[in-house]
Amino acid sequence: MTALAVAPLLALAACAGAQAGTDAAAPEDDAAKAEAVGLQISTSPEQDRVRSTKSPDAIALLPAAIAERGVLKVATSASGSAPLTFLADDEKTPIGNETDIAQLVADALGLELRLEVRAWADWPLALQSQDVDAVISNVTVTEERKELYDFSSYRNDQLGWIVGAEGDVEAITEPADIAGLKVAVGSGTNQEKILLAWNEENIANGLDPIKDGEPDYFDNLADALLALQSGRLDAYVGPNASLAFTAASSPQDFRIAGTLNGGWPLTAQIAVATLKGVDLAPAVTAALAHVFDDGTYLEVLERWGLEGEAIDTPETNPPGLPKTS
Repeated sequence: MTALAVAPLLALAACAGAQAGTDAAAPEDDAAKAEAVGLQISTSPEQDRVRSTKSPDAIALLPAAIAERGVLKVATSASGSAPLTFLADDEKTPIGNETDIAQLVADALGLELRLEVRAWADWPLALQSQDVDAVISNVTVTEERKELYDFSSYRNDQLGWIVGAEGDVEAITEPADIAGLKVAVGSGTNQEKILLAWNEENIANGLDPIKDGEPDYFDNLADALLALQSGRLDAYVGPNASLAFTAASSPQDFRIAGTLNGGWPLTAQIAVATLKGVDLAPAVTAALAHVFDDGTYLEVLERWGLEGEAIDTPETNPPGLPKTS
């Protein structure tokens, strides 16, 4: 087990400029990075998680089948980097902010938590097959997704642009800043949609498209970071939490060139996803309201340096990103 000293990660990200599409680093690597930024984490599978209490209001809203089972089955991706979700020292137990949020929700619902590791791209199938009750894995609310799934919001969606520390890119704050650059992103993500929209805007305005006319795609963050270090990439856009963690812990190699909301030009939120028609979302939202009120929600975010992404109150099916043609 590794335990390290505390400091808010997102404050570092803000000074610097800063899950789908991230790779699982070795636990000792995540621990070393955490030490570098002053963040206290344990990489043991025996997590001393923040715990909450039962919420009678939330329990009363549970679907009968789940209440009778007594177990909340939650899918999460362990192919990410700290602090969202990553693997513990045993290289099989998922830990991180998302698993801690799952524990709080289960506590408030009076249920035993059962975590199931799935590839991030497989979360829709996991819900549709009803293999799991919920997905807590950095999922953004969109109007298209709301046709099949319900959402209970718990965090703002923040993206970051990471570049090489010695590269020529000074800042990325608007579409013109990526004109002519070699840029990478994770496939099928909201940040991909934003990147493509920025590129189309540049072309329409007579600016250079991104190099080679389309982005490079990486399924994991580690490969993208290697490409940045070798000079094969100018920038990578992805979840700010993991990128800020990387840049703050390896300032000699990387820096954050800018941040933006994951719903650009709108505002997007991260939420617990559940299958529409099961009617679990009202109970999950009530459970989140309970942990917001008792302070354990903010305690979890502070544990992982994500307090800068906190929201004031959870909502069931908040406005999502609009459909794109």
